[in-house]
Amino acid sequence: MHESLEEIEKYIISRVREIRELKKITQEELSLSIGKNITFISQIEAPSKKAKYNIATLNLIAKSLNCSPKDFWPEKPL
Repeated sequence: MHESLEEIEKYIISRVREIRELKKITQEELSLSIGKNITFISQIEAPSKKAKYNIATLNLIAKSLNCSPKDFWPEKPL
């Protein structure tokens, strides 16, 4: 079960990054737009970091990226 959690976290992080890059928004811009410090998104997107998104933060990010929080999740369980 723990392995699945890591997979879902990696998936969500990669989807946030992909949507952010498609919209040409920097990590710093996104961090500031959701009221976090300038390095918040880069800390989560760094592969070696243990930082995670929580549901409230994902909702703020979705608002900032003008998308649905559902856009970050896979169609089927991993």
